[in-house]
Amino acid sequence: MRGVLALGANTGDRAANLHAALAALDALDGLDVEAVSSFVETAPVGAVPDQPDFLNAVALVRTTLDPHALLRACHAVEAAVGLDRASKVPDGPRPIDVDVVTLGDVVLDEDGLVLPHPRARERAFVLGPWLELDPDAELPGPRGGRVADLLARVAP
Repeated sequence: MRGVLALGANTGDRAANLHAALAALDALDGLDVEAVSSFVETAPVGAVPDQPDFLNAVALVRTTLDPHALLRACHAVEAAVGLDRASKVPDGPRPIDVDVVTLGDVVLDEDGLVLPHPRARERAFVLGPWLELDPDAELPGPRGGRVADLLARVAP
């Protein structure tokens, strides 16, 4: 099944952290990174002021992992690159963040996993890089739509 992952980093060597996460993802059994967007620098989003800008990217992956196994794999990659989830501040600075944006047309909200990612449709730093990789991309689900249209609504 094809999936979309969003990656971001705003502490340490951001580009090295993204590259390390992508390599770790691609090394996982049952997951192949098929394409990676350009890296884009963006201002932080959320309630935590005074933190460094993020470097963001999107990866298109093909996987045999189920949604929860994919989320666990992303969390393991985050830990390997230096994210301590126990002390992670929501919307705060981090060495890496790997979010599952979509997994095929799966729509679910269970056991801490919401697909598609609940804020993907509002985030230009996800939609823009995704559109770069797949001009015909669509966000599944009742609040989804063509990525190009969603990006046009949120881009300044």
